[in-house]
Amino acid sequence: MLKYASEERRFDKGGEVSNRIRVKNPIVEIDGDEMARIIWHLIKERLILPFLDIDLKYYDLGIKHRDETDDSVTVDAANAIKEFGIGVKCATITPNAARVKEYGLKQQWKSPNGTIRSLLDGTVFRKPIIIKNIPPAVRKWKKPIIIGRHAYGDIYKDVEMVVDGPGTAEIVFTSENSGKKTVLKIHDFKGKGIIMGMHNTEKSIRSFARSCVNYALSEKVDLWFGAKDTISKQYHGFFRDVFAEEVEKVRDKFEQAGIHYRYLLIDDAVAQVIKSEGGMLWACMNYDGDVMSDMVATGFGSLGLMTSVLVSPDGKYEYEAAHGTVTRHYYEYIKGNPTSTNSIASIFAWTGAIAKRGELDSTPDVVRFAKTLEDVVIKTVESGIMTKDLMLIAEPPVTKYALTEEFINAVAEGLKKYS
Repeated sequence: MLKYASEERRFDKGGEVSNRIRVKNPIVEIDGDEMARIIWHLIKERLILPFLDIDLKYYDLGIKHRDETDDSVTVDAANAIKEFGIGVKCATITPNAARVKEYGLKQQWKSPNGTIRSLLDGTVFRKPIIIKNIPPAVRKWKKPIIIGRHAYGDIYKDVEMVVDGPGTAEIVFTSENSGKKTVLKIHDFKGKGIIMGMHNTEKSIRSFARSCVNYALSEKVDLWFGAKDTISKQYHGFFRDVFAEEVEKVRDKFEQAGIHYRYLLIDDAVAQVIKSEGGMLWACMNYDGDVMSDMVATGFGSLGLMTSVLVSPDGKYEYEAAHGTVTRHYYEYIKGNPTSTNSIASIFAWTGAIAKRGELDSTPDVVRFAKTLEDVVIKTVESGIMTKDLMLIAEPPVTKYALTEEFINAVAEGLKKYS
């Protein structure tokens, strides 16, 4: 079993606590799994704690601890974000059947991200990190494409059933007010099959639309929304209508900001995004956002260059990397083999949370530290020091890549020059 650094440990720069920048209010720290967890602790110990006097409210969402607590720790972490306003989260495992066997789990626990999104009623915004010598795979892309992902419902809150033989599947809705039952037939099965039931709520959809409208205004970028209302005339059409209503409420603000709203069919949205220069907020339904954020991240270079923030309607924030736990690298790591794992998105999760904490606390030195760390990371890559995934796509080419710890150490050395 790997030994991780204690979450209680504090480092003093040069042995002097007073040299560190004081962060006024706590940040909720949410630990994770596998290689992402290894990186997480390296970042915290070498890039955060030596420079900041910070109170981290720690929650371990590693898969074994979630299993031991029957996943109650995930709910506790979400409630802590509600209390303190800012959280920063490491990538975590959402177990399938193979993972249940591998880790000896009680059951296939639900996605912790999905649980936290649901409890905060938040919208996920993902934005690529632009670095000069990491050109996008899509040649026309010059500006960041921000993905706004609805964070509730659809297949992430579905119910499913395997049909073992002939029969009739129906949707039944019983009104609480009148007691009236409405029945819609889904399909008459002649043999085996599968059924899935999905739902969403007006409250959540409207919160999603408002969050995207507000984010577009704050970033001064066009807002796009794509669905498939030609096929799903009611489910997708409901999303379309809510978005139109919310945009109409702030039409004058959009005009003043010089930005526009576009509704497109989702397949047309994909085609238009590929042909564009970027520079828009692309609002997506839950599943579409899950897929398109990876497409955009890969198009801009790497999932390791994609930031992610969950924003609740009442102004709570949870920052994380868009990538997963990097399982393949973790298996090599526990064998004692060297790895070259990109830590940039995880570093930017920390800087995003720290900058927002400083902004909310009105402590500009804290915000300045976060922005300085981001600048140092970008300059480190632009100087030719980068992990293997970036080395393979860098222009001009580089011939040597940095190992996991080497890259973080190079950033730490660069950061010391600014302190």
